[in-house]
Amino acid sequence: MTSLNKMITEYLEYCEFRKRLDPKTLKAYRIDLHQYEIFCHEQPDCFIKNTVDLFLTSLHKQYKAKTAKRKIASLKAFFHYLEYKELLPENPFVKLDIRFREARLLPKTIPFHLIQQFLSTLYAQKELAKSQYQLHCCIRDIAIIELLFATGMRISELCSLKPSAIDLTSGNVRIYGKGAKERILQVGNPDVLSALLLYQDTFQKEMDACGYFFVNRLMHQLSDQSVRHMIDRYARLAGIGQHITPHMFRHSFATLLLEQDVDIRYIQRMLGHSSISTTEIYTHVSNVKQKDILYHKHPRNLMEVDKG
Repeated sequence: MTSLNKMITEYLEYCEFRKRLDPKTLKAYRIDLHQYEIFCHEQPDCFIKNTVDLFLTSLHKQYKAKTAKRKIASLKAFFHYLEYKELLPENPFVKLDIRFREARLLPKTIPFHLIQQFLSTLYAQKELAKSQYQLHCCIRDIAIIELLFATGMRISELCSLKPSAIDLTSGNVRIYGKGAKERILQVGNPDVLSALLLYQDTFQKEMDACGYFFVNRLMHQLSDQSVRHMIDRYARLAGIGQHITPHMFRHSFATLLLEQDVDIRYIQRMLGHSSISTTEIYTHVSNVKQKDILYHKHPRNLMEVDKG
């Protein structure tokens, strides 16, 4: 077992320093591989097909398909590394069938009118602010939601934004996504630009001290958990019963653009998806346009049929 533990440690160092993986990805790998290490305590050999196969079966028994799939991917990547380093006579995954049916969950979106209601509540709270501290919080919160919806960026991407990544003169936002992939999006809406300019003017000192664009009251990088709590609070104030998450602004961004006839390949680039198949899930959500077409554009509407 010492051998496996040493290999896992070396692999995680390889992922961190050579592959430059995101800290959250490294944390998931560490958890998943530690779980395999514990499982192997009861097994004669942790590098053979039978042990891996038994572990995969145990994952399917314990977890939902999405979680099991992630853990399998972590282990598969680890064994691929061992094969690359020539530490294995044979990769057990070569002879394993790891395909399985996974329920296709459609992304949850926020209806257009509720986004409007949510934003209206944000701006109303700014007008009602009774102290400088409350006003500053509202200015920051408005900038966060406006930028989330304007760009469809992930919450992790938003929280890791540096001041140098946002050029409000040109409206360009430089986003570093998964796998250190970089993309540039443009903010064109004047209300969004005004909200970001006001935030920048208000928090310039804090941003300079912290090194991140969005900061908390302690002048540290804003966490995704703080944004989630903030969204929950404004949703309650807006009287919205639906549970809203930061990622739902991303889903709504993509879906509403599709309904405006924006080509899916443009949306793929804006979301930072490496594969078009990931983006295509939004075509299943975009029913408003489909309904409009079937109600008003269907050729049956042009037919005059003699029904006797």
